[in-house]
Amino acid sequence: MTVDECRIWRERLGAFALGQLSDSERAATEAHLEGCPDCRAEANALSPMAAMLERADPDRLSPAPAPPVDLGDRIARRIAAERGATHRRRLRFGFGLAAAAAAATAAVLLAVSLTGPTSTQPSPETVAFNGLPKGVTIDASLQPRAWGSDVSLHVDGFRPGTLCTVWLRRDDGTKVPAGSFRYVYAGESDEAQLSSGLDPPDVKAIGLQAGSRTFVAPVSSHAQDSEPARS
Repeated sequence: MTVDECRIWRERLGAFALGQLSDSERAATEAHLEGCPDCRAEANALSPMAAMLERADPDRLSPAPAPPVDLGDRIARRIAAERGATHRRRLRFGFGLAAAAAAATAAVLLAVSLTGPTSTQPSPETVAFNGLPKGVTIDASLQPRAWGSDVSLHVDGFRPGTLCTVWLRRDDGTKVPAGSFRYVYAGESDEAQLSSGLDPPDVKAIGLQAGSRTFVAPVSSHAQDSEPARS
């Protein structure tokens, strides 16, 4: 991937190393790291530093030095001595107003950060895999996200332990990795939640390589039928 495509992932690597991401964000980041050696190397470099932070003992850390309790009054008296008592009263009022405005602004920002945006998430786009071998089922969907796309797959009918690698294809044929998983339970549907930095409108097809077989399904109206599996 390019530097621009990886920017959003690298911005969250610190929180990833510290274990501060939500479940969905962590899963999306892990999926990206599987297909991006540069970001994976940076995440590996951050992991030892995160481990060192866990050894820090807060009880042994010296508190930050606090200013003298009378510092504000001393500053005010100095200003009053230089500019007069009347100006001193105006200045104190100004300090109080600025502090109140700053507190109100901080409260608004905190409320926004806690509540988050209220916009409605668009519905996921279902992608159909047609012409599958007997006993094999694959259901997929694309969900738009701020970082690109969430890719959901339900698969059934593979040999337990089969490595399944998922990729998205651009219009020019470029394949963008979306992650991988192993099919575990024979006779039961396995669900995989993966992620990609590619936006849904730029995705022309979803590909799934299960062992030696490859299955490709077109997205939206870019094609009418799934490409046949290749052994």
